[in-house]
Amino acid sequence: MEISKLQLEQVNKQIQRLIASNNFYGKKLKEAGVERVESQADFEKLPFSQKQDLRDAYPLGLMAVPESEIVRIHSSSGTTGVPVIIPYTRKDVEDWAIQFARCYEYAGITENDRIQITPGYGLWTAGIGFQAGCERLGAMAVPMGPGNTDKQLQMMQDLKTTVLCATSSYALLLAEEIAKRGIKDKIHLKKGVIGSERWGDAMRKRIHDELGVELYDIYGLTEIYGPGIGINCKYDTGMHIWSDYIYVEIIDPETGKNLPDGEWGEIVLTTLVKEGAPLIRYRTHDLSRIIPGECPCGSKHPRIDVIAGRSDDMMKIKGVNVFPKQIEEILASFPELSSEYQIHISHLDGRDTMRIYVETNGSVDFALMAKQVADRVKSRIGFTPIVKVVELGVLPRSEKKSKRVIDERFD
Repeated sequence: MEISKLQLEQVNKQIQRLIASNNFYGKKLKEAGVERVESQADFEKLPFSQKQDLRDAYPLGLMAVPESEIVRIHSSSGTTGVPVIIPYTRKDVEDWAIQFARCYEYAGITENDRIQITPGYGLWTAGIGFQAGCERLGAMAVPMGPGNTDKQLQMMQDLKTTVLCATSSYALLLAEEIAKRGIKDKIHLKKGVIGSERWGDAMRKRIHDELGVELYDIYGLTEIYGPGIGINCKYDTGMHIWSDYIYVEIIDPETGKNLPDGEWGEIVLTTLVKEGAPLIRYRTHDLSRIIPGECPCGSKHPRIDVIAGRSDDMMKIKGVNVFPKQIEEILASFPELSSEYQIHISHLDGRDTMRIYVETNGSVDFALMAKQVADRVKSRIGFTPIVKVVELGVLPRSEKKSKRVIDERFD
């Protein structure tokens, strides 16, 4: 994806801001002797920024403006390591709301909709971002936050909610509860805006079928505003990324070299107008690709494909590199299995062992199904896991993000 002349000028303004602030990236630029970029080649020579840089700047070392201009902070939702604190100016907060409102518009959501917001509020960027975009659009926000499923379903029925905002895990939990309680005819949902975790085709189909709604993937991360920097439109040909706020690259995660449009790699993002904590060439570790060509909707904003996983979620089992997405694709090839699974990795008797727990509807021979899944993993990936088939609903459901991989080797 070529960087435009306007985007280059925006990057140069950010470079000046960062150098003046002398924050971690400003120091990197000084050390590299960089004051301006004049071309795509110049831009691609700029150093990357990474999550560790942000952790090292804890608590407020990312600020690129005087503290008096900071109106809010958010923190990443990660559960390990030093937290990442992202400061926002008033303009950053407004820009985020504008981007989020645009997401709703691309999903065909209007001021006449009632939007039930189930992601969490607080330091995490989710709930408040969904709400700010909703209010900017002029729709009715129902700011539930996560949990209390009884209350969620009551409000959904009584207020005739038309849009559900949720993680895919919680959307599935709500869909299953609606089916279990036999209240689908009392639900008025038309659309679901789903984000914060990768979700496969099998889960997507279950949510779509059980709720009967159009589904939209929303993209974002706390370090780069939060959710709302991109969404797919009704043509579902990838997620549009707002190129007036964000410049997107795809790199080879091993070499750091830029890849041509259409090739899969790691998403790298640059904030073009962010004030509080601008980031240049931030490595997200999310794996996707830039979709070549134009979308049928006519939008000029570039599109990325669904998030295929993370470059840092690779598991090494018996010397073989495995991504959760590979296991997910194998499981999805069995129509008898539900979308839910868990992978447990342990070290027993001097060797690594993978156990895969999968759900089925009870109409199959569990032992035979376990063998078929194990055989297919062996033929595709090269080692034989232990597969345990359980009944539908046995695996835990989450009101936030589901934990798919549990690596017990490091407990």
